[in-house]
Amino acid sequence: MFAVQLSYTPRGARLARRIAVQQRADWGILHATATSHAVAIVTSELAANAITHGRTPGRDFRLALRLLPEVIRVEVTDTRPDRLPCARTTPAAAATSGRGLLLVGAYAEHWGYTVNDQFTKTVWADLTRRPHGQPV
Repeated sequence: MFAVQLSYTPRGARLARRIAVQQRADWGILHATATSHAVAIVTSELAANAITHGRTPGRDFRLALRLLPEVIRVEVTDTRPDRLPCARTTPAAAATSGRGLLLVGAYAEHWGYTVNDQFTKTVWADLTRRPHGQPV
């Protein structure tokens, strides 16, 4: 498992993605695999959602990555358990937001959330570890 605290800023979201890319490389998951691409996309979306919907001033969000036998689990813990994630079924065509959890759902085998306590919730996604070259 790998975990890090990051700031609720656009820089924090970019750093979350870069950290996830580096961690999967440290685990030996090649850059050009479907799994590596999915980890980057899902991490970006979950971090962006935490920044947009889960922010409490003066607090950080937490990124955790877990390498399990069949999956990589991406977890983002934020400080707004009162704001639960909800994937929009069909965002307006001209909308500039509202597609993040649809992307997460497309790449992840499963995703969900856990309200940890009165101060935090964790949104997680399980990504199947696929061999090099296998399509998503």
